Amino acid sequence: MTEYERWLAQNLDDPDLGEELRSIEGKPEEINDRFYRSLEFGTAGLRGVIGAGTNRMNVYTVRQATQGLANCLKKRVGAGASVAIAYDSRIKSDLFARESAAVLAANGITAHLYPELMPTPALSFAVRYLHCDAGICVTASHNPSKYNGYKAYGNDGCQMTEEMAGEVLAEINSLDIFADVQHMDFEEGVKSGKIVYIPDEVVDAFIDAVYSQRVLDDTDGGLKVVYTPLNGTGRRCVMRILDKIGIKDVTIVPEQEFPDGNFPTCPYPNPEIREALQKGLELCEKVNPDLLVATDPDADRCGIAVRQGSEYVLLSGNEVGVLLMDFIARKRIEKGTMPKNPVAVSTIVSTDMTASVAKEYGVELRSVLTGFKYIGDQIALLEQAGEIDRYIFGFEESYGYLSGGYVRDKDAVDASMLICQMALDYKRNGKTLVDAMHDLYEKHGYYVNSLMNFAFEGEDGMIKMGNMMDSLRGQAPEELAGYKVVGWSDYKESKRVDGDKESKIDLPKSNVLEYRMENGCKLTVRPSGTEPKIKVYLSAKAPTKAEADALVEELKAAGKKLLGL
Repeated sequence: MTEYERWLAQNLDDPDLGEELRSIEGKPEEINDRFYRSLEFGTAGLRGVIGAGTNRMNVYTVRQATQGLANCLKKRVGAGASVAIAYDSRIKSDLFARESAAVLAANGITAHLYPELMPTPALSFAVRYLHCDAGICVTASHNPSKYNGYKAYGNDGCQMTEEMAGEVLAEINSLDIFADVQHMDFEEGVKSGKIVYIPDEVVDAFIDAVYSQRVLDDTDGGLKVVYTPLNGTGRRCVMRILDKIGIKDVTIVPEQEFPDGNFPTCPYPNPEIREALQKGLELCEKVNPDLLVATDPDADRCGIAVRQGSEYVLLSGNEVGVLLMDFIARKRIEKGTMPKNPVAVSTIVSTDMTASVAKEYGVELRSVLTGFKYIGDQIALLEQAGEIDRYIFGFEESYGYLSGGYVRDKDAVDASMLICQMALDYKRNGKTLVDAMHDLYEKHGYYVNSLMNFAFEGEDGMIKMGNMMDSLRGQAPEELAGYKVVGWSDYKESKRVDGDKESKIDLPKSNVLEYRMENGCKLTVRPSGTEPKIKVYLSAKAPTKAEADALVEELKAAGKKLLGL
């Protein structure tokens, strides 16, 4: 209440904030939700609901975070530090980007700002291309319109390390949100040369870098595509790369073509879910394309639907990841461009089918924690060893893909290009991507994965989530869905148990619990790093799809029971 009253007494720069604060007077629960904590800064930066208070995304929490970053850079780099900044189509994204630049400029740090909204991977690229010491991308990715966020990057273009995020957090915690933040007028920052607009040359170089990852060299068309940027940042870059590889017959979903942070036709703009693709699917019924491609608002995730007979079939992130890995490996071997000792990277919650495909092509598969920054870390390790060419592909089940080392984050521009080339190649051979996936299942077995999300809003929800994980950590179940649990892993404790044998997990600590069953099924539990929810990942393998689907349904019931829901 003290903090609420302090904010209420301030002459706030954003009039929306004062109006919101006055509207919740006398409503203790509303006040508590906005002020019971500060938004937590971590390796993924900040993410939260847009609004007034320390637990909201607003100009003050953004300025405070940027001051924390500035203080960290002044200690790490000293004079001459620079930061690249990009932003997406969300409500107030452009404002938060300018405010971040204004804080950096006031601290003597050069801010390189994209003059228009850009995909997240274009930010990762700019950090490396411009030799910046850090990066900021204002986005909440695929969350609903009430959210915004602030992704923070290190000088390698990868999301910030835990060490650096810890330093920034310590600086943030030492600051008064109003009194200790340096800030200057944005236009003054531009005039002083401390705020510099990123030129088109950088965007051109990004597109060229994506193009260098093409699998097919010819630019013959023959593929018909419907594309939706879901009112986000993807349109300019995706259309450019598709044109460059010769995919000319592209129809954009008109209701979702241009930036709109309200996302009026897809309240949850996530290409993982069918509802977000509904307008695209409706257009497909009229246009009859081979493929529907969708990129999320910051264009780092990509989802697709494939024409199969008279219907459009959505493929999962795991399925597209497996298809791309198989396609890239097979084509590179055919062309003689497969490097010696090739490396692919996936995550602990992505499909185990990846291991079977990697083995077929002699590819080393590295498994990392959830979050594309960990895939980026593996690319960085290869680069440090002078072996960047060994990296051929990385993906995570949540629709994130990357086939080159030119950035350190998932890239839906790259994914859109690769998926269209793959669909074209199969079409030339009389097959769809659905047919191709069926062939891979027949060869490697039917791996079926599913995800359950359980939301926990507010302070009580955060406490409940913590208690759930503590309870599970205290005692591993003996069986799940009637199948004996033969092994489990606690990634927070870096411990793996297989029967009587215990071993150490050589990965960064993470609040994840994994249970492995005697029939080859797997259930993994982790709180989301960016949203107030617990995620339960389910994995089954069987000789037929029907059997694998049935196992997943049994695991869903077991997952709810395990969490006491």
